[in-house]
Amino acid sequence: MSDTLKRLADIIESRKPGNGGDPDKSYVARLFAKGDDAILKKIGEEATETVMAAKDARVDGDTSKVLYECADLWFHSMIMLAQFNLKPQDVLEELSRREGISGIEEKAKRKLDEREHAERKK
Repeated sequence: MSDTLKRLADIIESRKPGNGGDPDKSYVARLFAKGDDAILKKIGEEATETVMAAKDARVDGDTSKVLYECADLWFHSMIMLAQFNLKPQDVLEELSRREGISGIEEKAKRKLDEREHAERKK
């Protein structure tokens, strides 16, 4: 994993209330204190801003805002991962697991698995 991602994940982890994070001194600690909904709302906002920046870049060719907004989206996604006791390495491992698997085939398998799961619940 990138050293930058590792360092950032460690800092985010240190901002959790159980690890001494102070909401009066840290934006990340404040998000953790507000809970899941605040974190998820922020991810939604950042995802929308990323999409809008990409749409603008398509017109004007300036990708700097795409980069800036994507960094914000990744950052807030890392906060969400930490909220659920996951790490960026877990995401990288999942991406690695998917490498070489056809997205079309994987999606079809997921739908089949969901149907089988629903039938077992009946």
